[in-house]
Amino acid sequence: MPAPSRDLTDTVVVVTGAGGGIGGATVALALEAGARVVAGDLRADALGGLSEQWGPDRVVTVLGDVRQEATSDALVAAGVEAFGRVDSVVANAAVGFYGGLLDYSSEQVELMVDVTLKGTIWLARAAVRQFRQQGDGGDIVVIGSVAGLLIGGGKEAVYAATKGAQVNLGYAMDRELRAEGIRTTVIAPAGVNTAFAAADGRFGDGDPSSGPFMEPADIAGAVVHTLQQPRRMRTELWTMWSLAEEH
Repeated sequence: MPAPSRDLTDTVVVVTGAGGGIGGATVALALEAGARVVAGDLRADALGGLSEQWGPDRVVTVLGDVRQEATSDALVAAGVEAFGRVDSVVANAAVGFYGGLLDYSSEQVELMVDVTLKGTIWLARAAVRQFRQQGDGGDIVVIGSVAGLLIGGGKEAVYAATKGAQVNLGYAMDRELRAEGIRTTVIAPAGVNTAFAAADGRFGDGDPSSGPFMEPADIAGAVVHTLQQPRRMRTELWTMWSLAEEH
């Protein structure tokens, strides 16, 4: 007897930071599962080819900066306009820098807080407005990090603070919204082989593709699995580690 699964065919999923890494993998796996997708990113070149590959009846793209509330409103509105509704949102866009507390510039601190935390809040607010209008629940999935659980390494205090805020936001939204059928899930991976990981400086001259880390599709698979869970259940927090990492 197969495990019960919620069919994602024709459900509408909004993904931020969709131009690559975990976000790009999430878009691909959601589409393969039959969903329709609103893919958001700051860079037009990162989203190039999605509409051509899948067609406008399966995917629409939205350019915008998640630091601005209007971007999240536009993402949800695009889903409603193109597909008639929105069923799930995945808050994936994030910024992180590696270094000691005083090693960041003030601009870097503001960027981490604004993209990672505010971007998640704006998307959740836009989603909840639409979910309540539809009246049949929905899913908010937040891509956090084990750093937000005080499990990460050193020299990431501000990044860990933004990820910790995401975890607490997720728990609080779960308490507030689950009676309405709105599920909130925080997926908190450890090291993932992405350009994000390579760019933040924590590996020095090392290459995260040399391991031992997870791949973006591993995390995207967890997102899709979460959305496919029967509506009677929910996952609040899912931590993910490679077998080689210790904590």
